[in-house]
Amino acid sequence: MTLLLAIIVGSLYASGLFMMLRRSIVKLAFGLVLLGHGTNLLLLTVAGVVRGRPPLIPKGGAALDAPPADPVAQALILTAIVISFAVIAFTIVLLHRVHRTMGSDDIDSLESESADA
Repeated sequence: MTLLLAIIVGSLYASGLFMMLRRSIVKLAFGLVLLGHGTNLLLLTVAGVVRGRPPLIPKGGAALDAPPADPVAQALILTAIVISFAVIAFTIVLLHRVHRTMGSDDIDSLESESADA
């Protein structure tokens, strides 16, 4: 399971970096999204995938029976999801504004138009 997650994380990072190196700003935003998902999966993989063992002490018990899932990684991932959602929403609004103002999403044409002005 860990090997499969590592392969998925690697492919998400590779795809995200490839998309971010393109000339379109929209593809840059998609690259950011893929990198965010790759980072979330990387955190989950590093914390260890544990199924069916919540970090709760059973009723009447004094301690945990088996090694539980790491709640810190899950909290970090949930926080990262919320923050990345806000960043993506801001990026979409910014892209829309740039497209309305400049009429293009090509980074090279935006640079030449801003140099002319």
